[in-house]
Amino acid sequence: MYVRRSAAVLAAAVVIGAAAPAVAADSSPSASPSQAFPAALYGDSDPTYDGVWRQSLALLAQDTVGVKPAKGAVDWLLGQQCANGAFAPYRATPDAACDAKTLIDTNNTAAAVQALAALGGHDAAAAKAVTWLKSVQNKDGGWGYTGGGASDANSTSVVIGALAAVDEKPADVVKDGHSPYDALAALALPCKGDGAGALAFQPDKKGTLVANADATAAGVLGALGKGLVVSPGKETSKESDKQPACSGSSDPTPQQTAANGAAYLTQALAKDGHLTSALPGAEDQPDYGNTADAVVALAAQSGADAAQKPLRWLEQNAAEWAAQSGPAAYAQLILAAHATGTDPRAFGGSDLVKQLNATGPAPQASPTATDKEEKDDKDGSPFGVWWYVGIFLVVGIGIGFLLSGRNKGRRS
Repeated sequence: MYVRRSAAVLAAAVVIGAAAPAVAADSSPSASPSQAFPAALYGDSDPTYDGVWRQSLALLAQDTVGVKPAKGAVDWLLGQQCANGAFAPYRATPDAACDAKTLIDTNNTAAAVQALAALGGHDAAAAKAVTWLKSVQNKDGGWGYTGGGASDANSTSVVIGALAAVDEKPADVVKDGHSPYDALAALALPCKGDGAGALAFQPDKKGTLVANADATAAGVLGALGKGLVVSPGKETSKESDKQPACSGSSDPTPQQTAANGAAYLTQALAKDGHLTSALPGAEDQPDYGNTADAVVALAAQSGADAAQKPLRWLEQNAAEWAAQSGPAAYAQLILAAHATGTDPRAFGGSDLVKQLNATGPAPQASPTATDKEEKDDKDGSPFGVWWYVGIFLVVGIGIGFLLSGRNKGRRS
């Protein structure tokens, strides 16, 4: 899921040799640290490649915990939409019409759809964006980062989440007889050999599928028909608990693709409780964002218990990463906590909600743990504050990953 998405996807495309969209020098904001970015935007780093992505994740994460974001933050996101329904990562002058130089893409568009659907009241904008996404679906049923680009697991999965968020059935969104689930199945590795059960981001230059943990986390959610937000306490299949290892045919069902991907992630996390970076020269470094994505994927597939080891690792180790990375990282951690029924206001000693809120405009309303506890006492609830928190967390959309920081082929 996410500090990555657009910038990471671009990096990922370069790593695997795919064509990365060129950024026109006159269509992108300066990366100068002195440049002032919109006050309604979450984070203070250059939003050229991830503005809409991080804004969407921030709004989604806030929604899961009952925070009502600032109106300006939502208006900023809406203002980034082009007339054709698509979103670019960042448009410095949103009043200007989008043109051929505007770098619209599927990832930012799909993330925006999920955020707008979760917040409610923006059906027209979300529907327009979905119409554009359908218009750029590939013949294999999937999506690439840019319209017409080769399908990849991450882009296909985040679009599936957008479709589900507006109550579309991904299986019915078909191009040339192929659905998004067919595209994911084509990127799934067999159950024998290296990376058994994983998904590849895309085939490499030789057409070989190479296991990619970030693509796998995204693909598990996509194959389950879910998006960036997963409701806690749900288990997709009792049968999945009986399949600790990769199993299935060469033409897996979406359920098999998800179960096999989860089995791969479980094995990858078994030793240290975290995934490692796939970036050249950083192979020994933990990948915090991808680990958070894996938590959401495992919780979606088999329930919160399956994600406890990486979740605990994040609680103990992710604070510095999130502080350095900004709003999308805080959002990823909140979404991981949400998927497992964990209190994000007491995550390894940190209040992730407070920290996320501090990266953007002050929200209209932000319930605190104290607010909830006082309400419980007033209502005389026999279950106490944790029962209330658990029920509160269920509110919000079920993304129906991957994708903070994720990308760079697998994302950072």
